[in-house]
Amino acid sequence: MTCNGDVDRRVFVKAGGLALVSLGLDPIFLTRAAYAVQRAGGPAAGKKTLVCIFQRGAVDGLNMIVPYGDPFYYRERPRIAIPRPGANGGALDLNGYFGLHPALAPLLPLYQRGELGVVHAIGSPDVTRSHFDAQDYMETGTPGVKSTSDGWLNRALVHAKDHAETPFRGVALGQQLPRALRGAAPALAIDNLQTFGLRGNREDVRDRLASAFEQLYQGSATGVVASSSAEGFEAVRMLKTANPTQYEPANGAAYPRGPFGNAMRQIAQLIKSDLGLEIAFADVGGWDTHVNQGSSEGQLAQRLTEFGGSLAAFTRDLGDRMQDVVVLTMSEFGRTVAENGNVGTDHGHATAMMVLGGGVKGGKVYGRWPTLDPAKRFEGRDLAVTTDFRNLFAEILSGHVGTADLGAVFPGYAHDPAGRLGILG
Repeated sequence: MTCNGDVDRRVFVKAGGLALVSLGLDPIFLTRAAYAVQRAGGPAAGKKTLVCIFQRGAVDGLNMIVPYGDPFYYRERPRIAIPRPGANGGALDLNGYFGLHPALAPLLPLYQRGELGVVHAIGSPDVTRSHFDAQDYMETGTPGVKSTSDGWLNRALVHAKDHAETPFRGVALGQQLPRALRGAAPALAIDNLQTFGLRGNREDVRDRLASAFEQLYQGSATGVVASSSAEGFEAVRMLKTANPTQYEPANGAAYPRGPFGNAMRQIAQLIKSDLGLEIAFADVGGWDTHVNQGSSEGQLAQRLTEFGGSLAAFTRDLGDRMQDVVVLTMSEFGRTVAENGNVGTDHGHATAMMVLGGGVKGGKVYGRWPTLDPAKRFEGRDLAVTTDFRNLFAEILSGHVGTADLGAVFPGYAHDPAGRLGILG
């Protein structure tokens, strides 16, 4: 890693479960910014937060949001289809045509209260069935263009009109910064807030930070190790204001035990800590169900149980603060319409995404349904894409975050306001 003075300085601190990445800003700025937020008592009320959830591995949108009203659904999935509403293990009816997988029962009240909306037959216009390429395109926001170096969420931070001077504007829960948050704006990757109990004294932690710097920068002439490890420690220390070891979810919220439940719990904690969080990102894997996918029970159902329970607990925990939060779920592509010989599904095309929270006009399944008729399928096998994922993402940025320059966030995409879904009020 090289560094060209203050303009191109990249600082990476990794200790106690935190990876802190900054481009164009040094740790002294991060420390002062964190203190500024603390002194001000956090951002002003009404600050909007976008929470993006990536179902990495290509979730089966047809069994997550079940098109039980489409006759081809049951013909193509004799062993893994979710039964119709009213049957044992049946789908939870949404609108007389679509239903939720029964494992997503905790989300049904949100849909019925108009706080959750669904977009079906959504995805990328690119035809790839490669996980790596499709995830990359969705995170950069430039389908089919491999040369894009930054992510659409980072560009949204760069082009935001108003923001607090805090290093915590963009945060990913995980061991590394996802592609979507990489770029010119500062962003954090936090593995686990619980580690900010920081066992040992201050000197021990500083030594570990210095060691991490030395391992990363050994042989480079950046000067960061000698001059900035102490300041980097102070920036890390500011996260202790969230008091993670003492956090108790509100309103009786009970997060499922598991990585995703823990991630959503920590995002809720960061929002309540008023550190200036604007965009949060979390991954949840395990959706590549080629073998023994299951129907109402089984592999997919187990993943959806944690998924739905975590999202429901998150909304309960935040309570009235959900008015300033929108949660967006996404996946790189869907699965084949027909089940395969291994009682699973293979890589497909369109899928389903969910949007919940403040300002969402929920209680509705959005998008144009192309039907599962073989004559209407993509390449004769997959659910066709009728909504470009950028259309939904752009609508959320403009309607919730307040992004004005959508062309800068999604270069090469001509967003047509006339074609908006209308999923936000």
